[in-house]
Amino acid sequence: MSCSLTVKQLFPPSHAAKICPNHCFIFPDAPPAPCPAQRTVRIPLLVLHDQRRLSHPHFSAHPQLDLTTYCNATCYWQGDGELDVNLPTERLAFETLYSDGSRTLTTVGVKGEKKHGDTSPPTQLSARRKRAARHRRRRRQIYGEDGRFSIPGDHFLLEYPFSTAVLISTGCSGVLVSSRHVLTAAHCVHNGKDYVKGSQKLRVGFLSPPDRNSTRPGQSSPARPLVHWVRVRRLRVPKGWIQSPPEIRMDFDYTLLELRRPHRRPFMRLSVAPSFEDLAGKRIHFSGFDSDRPGELVYRFCPVEDESNELIYQHCDARPGASGSGVYGRVWDSALERWDRKVFGVFSGHQWLEVDGQNYDFNVAVRLTPLKIAQICYWLHGSHVSCNQDLE
Repeated sequence: MSCSLTVKQLFPPSHAAKICPNHCFIFPDAPPAPCPAQRTVRIPLLVLHDQRRLSHPHFSAHPQLDLTTYCNATCYWQGDGELDVNLPTERLAFETLYSDGSRTLTTVGVKGEKKHGDTSPPTQLSARRKRAARHRRRRRQIYGEDGRFSIPGDHFLLEYPFSTAVLISTGCSGVLVSSRHVLTAAHCVHNGKDYVKGSQKLRVGFLSPPDRNSTRPGQSSPARPLVHWVRVRRLRVPKGWIQSPPEIRMDFDYTLLELRRPHRRPFMRLSVAPSFEDLAGKRIHFSGFDSDRPGELVYRFCPVEDESNELIYQHCDARPGASGSGVYGRVWDSALERWDRKVFGVFSGHQWLEVDGQNYDFNVAVRLTPLKIAQICYWLHGSHVSCNQDLE
């Protein structure tokens, strides 16, 4: 795809939200639309039960940068019924891996609502999803014309939100969510059975514009951006990723990395994933380091095709290496009375769905549900109170 748009055209200042008492204007000259109704989301309370040491892992797994899973109607709707309080407690336990190779298992309890979602879930794919995924294709992650944009390294790499995207030394992408924490995909460090090679000495790469003096005379292309690597102190992986069957393991494909020292870049705030109907433009966005464009930060956006309680189904173009990118969108912030970019998902990979004897395929992102946000906030702060304050 030949794209003539510049980054400034993608994010012009005039696209900032304009607020009036009863209506919102998302884009210039757009007709006013009612501001989204304020929705109260309760974040469950995680209570520490036990922590014990585990044996050192073997670090024998190979990184899998092109994750593909298969799902039928049973696993697709497995999260839409009444919530079994013991089930999330078991799967929200987590392992902590330290840089010296030691690890611990922490079990937690959940205090919160006993019901989650509709007790009578639908049994068929929506008509919208059927129309979007009716075509059959071979295993790949580009849909039609390539709609990705490479972010120029001379200036925009340090501009928000692109400056929040980071490299993971195992070949994935990630997003900054605090002054020393990175959110990425669990499969970038663990294959469900063992930690991948290199995860014990995991590093996070920060891109910066290339040195203007590094371009040699007669060089046809400018120098690539510079990468500054920072070691990871520890990482946490949900037990749901480690112990779940393959067909629902993608629901827990997220992990949090803690850096050895804080960085100075802006980071994105977390949010419970809203319904795509509540997103500005009903679109998601993410930036990552696709393997077919080495040394480049690649940005893309696309509409959400559909969603389950645990996953976001979309056709954003992506290639291996983009896994772990923070999926964000403009979410209405009632306290600030404006649309604000927040991370509410993690790009995971590709999923084949088989429903009613028909196959559908999507690129998939993990939704950050209230339970997952509670777990991640516990990793970030160790305090439920701090978690709620951070999300307000």
